[in-house]
Amino acid sequence: EAMRRIERMVLADWLAADRAGERGFPHEFLYRLLRSDRLKPLYQIDPKDSWLMAAAEKELPLYVPGWEDSTLGNMYAAHCISGEITRTNTVRAGVEYMMALAGWYERTSRTSSIGFFQIGGGIAGDFPICVVPLIIQDLREQCRLWGYFCQISDSTTSYGSYSGAVPNEKITWGKLDRDTPRFVIESDASIVA
Repeated sequence: EAMRRIERMVLADWLAADRAGERGFPHEFLYRLLRSDRLKPLYQIDPKDSWLMAAAEKELPLYVPGWEDSTLGNMYAAHCISGEITRTNTVRAGVEYMMALAGWYERTSRTSSIGFFQIGGGIAGDFPICVVPLIIQDLREQCRLWGYFCQISDSTTSYGSYSGAVPNEKITWGKLDRDTPRFVIESDASIVA
C-alpha cells in the first residue's frame, strides 16, 4: 500500500519528465517528490527524522546501484511496458550512476581522503567501492584509494560472499591499501547504524 501511494505521486513526475524529454536519477525524482510536500498528508514520522528528507534538503548525491531491481523499479518498468512512459531512459540507469560517481570521486578525492561506510552487503557495497579500480585500472588515471572502510552487515562476510568480501580481499582488487583502516561489524545494520 505504501509503495502504491508513492507510485501514484512519482508517476506524475515520471510522465511530466517523459513528455518534456527530461531525464533524472531515481533519487532525483524522490527528492522532487519530497520537496513538493505532496507526501505530507501521508507522513507517519516527523520529517526531521527521515534520512531521505535530510538528503533531499542538502541535495546530497546518492548512488543507487541496481535501482531497477526494486519495487519502484518494477513499477517504472510496468509503466514503460504499458506505454504510459514512452522512453525507458527517462529514469537514468546504473551505468550513468557509475559515471556520476566516478566524476564525483575524482573531483572530491583531489583534496580530501574519502572513507567508505557500507551498510548491508551485496550490490549496495560492491558497486560504489569499485569506482577506485575503475578510475585507476580502466580509465588509467590516478586517484586516492579509499581512506577507510567500515561495513555493518547482518550477514557474515567471506571471500566471494554475497554480503561482501572481507576487507583483505578488497586490497587485492585495488580498492583498499594494506594500511587502510578497516572495520567489519556483524550485527543488525539498521540498529547499529
